[in-house]
Amino acid sequence: MGFDASRWVVAREVAAAAVIVAVGIGWRLMTGSLEADATPPQASAPANPGPKPVAIVNGVEITSDQLATECLGRHGGSVLETLVNRRIIEQACQRQGITVSPQDVSGEIDAMARRFSVPRDKWLDMIQQERGITPKQYADDIVWPMLALRTIARGAVEPSAEELQQAFENRFGPAVKARIIACRSRQDADAVRAKALATPEEFGALARQHSVDVGSASANGWVQPIRLHSGDVGFDKAAFALQEGGISEVVQVADQFIVIKCEGHLPPSGATLDEVRPHLAEELRERKSRQASSEVFKKLQDATTIENVMNDPTKAGTRPGVAALVNGQPVTLEEVKSVCLERYGRDVIEVLVTRTLVEQALKKQQQTVTQADLDAEIARAAAQMGFTKADGTADTAAWLERVTREEKVPMRHYMEDVVWPTVALKKLVGGVSVSQEDLDKAFAATFGQRAKCRVIVLDSQRRAQEVWQMARQNPTVEHIATLAETYSVDPTTRSLRGEVPPIQRWGGQPTLEREAFALKPGELSGVVQVADRFMVIYCEGFTEAAKVSFAEVRNELYDDIFEKKQRIEMGRHFTHLRESAAIDNFIAGTSQSPTQAARAGGPAGAGLPATTLSKTEAADLAKPRAGSAKAAQGVVPAVHQAPVPK
Repeated sequence: MGFDASRWVVAREVAAAAVIVAVGIGWRLMTGSLEADATPPQASAPANPGPKPVAIVNGVEITSDQLATECLGRHGGSVLETLVNRRIIEQACQRQGITVSPQDVSGEIDAMARRFSVPRDKWLDMIQQERGITPKQYADDIVWPMLALRTIARGAVEPSAEELQQAFENRFGPAVKARIIACRSRQDADAVRAKALATPEEFGALARQHSVDVGSASANGWVQPIRLHSGDVGFDKAAFALQEGGISEVVQVADQFIVIKCEGHLPPSGATLDEVRPHLAEELRERKSRQASSEVFKKLQDATTIENVMNDPTKAGTRPGVAALVNGQPVTLEEVKSVCLERYGRDVIEVLVTRTLVEQALKKQQQTVTQADLDAEIARAAAQMGFTKADGTADTAAWLERVTREEKVPMRHYMEDVVWPTVALKKLVGGVSVSQEDLDKAFAATFGQRAKCRVIVLDSQRRAQEVWQMARQNPTVEHIATLAETYSVDPTTRSLRGEVPPIQRWGGQPTLEREAFALKPGELSGVVQVADRFMVIYCEGFTEAAKVSFAEVRNELYDDIFEKKQRIEMGRHFTHLRESAAIDNFIAGTSQSPTQAARAGGPAGAGLPATTLSKTEAADLAKPRAGSAKAAQGVVPAVHQAPVPK
């Protein structure tokens, strides 16, 4: 149930460096206006035909062979696995005389769209946006195998009367309104339960303080209404046995120990089983069919002889052109390349364009990236993420193991797509300055006083004025909390009755900060507009500043600000490189010439035109600073604070 902060931190470090490459990959989307009127370029046939260019960057060709090799190296393994799985199913269909036609696949997609009450094109758009799967990939890799396996498994499985009854009770039966506190040990759960029994009205506060389930803890322990047959039988039984206001014994669910408080019972919906039987039966058939299909596929896999040739140099030498053998039937290397190019060609070409631009800029500045530079960057990342040895030096081996194994980033791609571009752009940017003003703001933001407020978020000025008038008539914590719960359009402030994390100075929301710190405890603000939202703020008081001296944390603050400002400059520098370039992308069918602004700034690598920080850059720099070694003494790192709703 809980959020794994350590994995997020690792991902954040990788993402922070990879953002430079991401700028290149996402360029086509962000700068459509530059290419909107461009005529797709046509590559002229050379006198001596060689590898066909797929892109030209400032006159330098990227060939089709390069692209195919990169696509195969990056995505060949996953694509081969998909093709092998499909071949297993195809062979089973051939043995049983089963045919799944394109019309069958299309019909199933229509049925799925209808099941979710959306048009077919909208359904396919949702699949692509949320899962990154194209309509063709969805049809070939998901729908076709599903239909084939369902047919092999002899279609739908009829639900029993007991299964229908349980599904009906789960969907339309009574429910329990409840809060929970989830703990990692029974000892912790017993202790928090004792506190809840002593002060039941503080259950929400206890959930916020002690529950390891972040989702419910952030909502004062509230969970979705508990229904019968929703999961763990013991959990359901304990919840339904409670009277309103009752607190359960500790219930173990998997590796967590949960205390439940009943806040009321919801009656059945009033529907009858006969009315909803067809719909429930269809859902159950679908669920049981999926389960049966999984079991069938597992049996097919176990009965199949698979020989991976592509990843075995010895076998590849004796079977040229073969990627794998499935029961002796080949999956060709050409098939794997073709699918890799079709699915990933556009993304990979952007990676190659990005690398070419950076390589050209390094050459103009007569700079090189050495192995020592790469090793130093890996050591920096390892140390920043806490991977250190007993002597305090960076444990790069442990860090690389974490990245490649747990984050599933191949070593080569981590080096080429994250470490190398980071080092190269740092060399191109050079140093950045950190002023005393930067340090003072960082110190105030991280360790200074914070305003404890209730906030009501409205979507129109008129509505905000109406709520403000109601708040002014009775400016108390309880009344403001009730108004937030009733009127706030922001789900978080509504569920938390207006509570927001204490507002810091220099946190990137100047209007909100100015208003919050202008109030005295017990005072109500006017209507405050932040972007397209209107807020009513009530000040409950102020936190005490952390008992940390500036000298103790200056170096940590300096390093944090330096890194952020350097990252901003790296992004700006790459943007300048891109805008200064002539790029023909034959895969995307686009052509770009240097923009007028880039020409004014001089050639790539000659320095950026003078400019102030953009709003986005300023917001990035103003984000809560990283914590301090003093955190162990009670100072909470600001980076772990949730943002105030916008």
